[in-house]
Amino acid sequence: MMNLAHWRLLVAIADTGNISRAAERVGITQSGASQAVTQLESALGIQIFSRSRREVTVTALGEQVVEHARAMLSHLTAIRNLADDSQGLNQGRIRLGSFPSLISTLLPPLLRNFQQRHPGIEIIALKATDIEIEDWLARDAIDVGVVLNPAAERHALIIGRDAWMALVPGSHPWGRRAMAQGVTLSELATQPFILATSGCTIDAQSLMENAGHALTDVRFTVRDPSTAHALVREGMGVALVLASTLPEDMRNLRALPVVPAIHREFGLVRSQAGQHSPAASALWGMIDSTIRATTIADAQSPETPYRHTSSP
Repeated sequence: MMNLAHWRLLVAIADTGNISRAAERVGITQSGASQAVTQLESALGIQIFSRSRREVTVTALGEQVVEHARAMLSHLTAIRNLADDSQGLNQGRIRLGSFPSLISTLLPPLLRNFQQRHPGIEIIALKATDIEIEDWLARDAIDVGVVLNPAAERHALIIGRDAWMALVPGSHPWGRRAMAQGVTLSELATQPFILATSGCTIDAQSLMENAGHALTDVRFTVRDPSTAHALVREGMGVALVLASTLPEDMRNLRALPVVPAIHREFGLVRSQAGQHSPAASALWGMIDSTIRATTIADAQSPETPYRHTSSP
């Protein structure tokens, strides 16, 4: 089935001459973009792009398709601008507080989609710790903030779920364990430990204390997860880190799940100011719709990238 994402991708490929850059522009993976192009060409029964190892060029017939796609997207933008004008959404500003890792990973596709729908609204993304975000929400310094493990009464939109993992040197005896066996918190508590805080209140220390354990041999306390990775790689100790922070280069490292599994959730919460902001309400509604659509599409999957709790 062809949708707007297909047409935006088509125009982006024509503009960049590269599927990877086009995929990044529209907020999908390269493999997803390649599949979308194949689906689009199959549905139309024509070849739109000519591919080589170095570049992607538009065919003669494809040029005409691209021009029609540009016109269609331009008309859609004009329609949305007209609708935004009628609702007072032709301009405005949203102040969003988040952890640095989410600003560079999970949030960009959501924010990019919103700004395509509402180009007149400016989004100011502010990086902060969970404590700072809670303070900003309480003082109405931001409209929307990402909070950790929000209570049900806060009516959050849960946009991510991250598993805690034990990170050990490749030479560690646990490195030969099967993934299913994992590592318990009681085992971790007695090891030479690299404590990575990431500037958050929920870290290995608090997890241990909540489970009735104490870290008995903390060798280093660091803020940056990458520093913890480097220290573990050098055999200086073990660490408890979030799966999303694991390095791409896992040489001399082994990550094992904590058993029983422990997860951290993060969700969007609106301040009082955000609840009365038409722009913030529009963003909230779009993300809510995305969550619902993703949940329906992935209903057979054990985990989805977004989860909806409740909204007022």
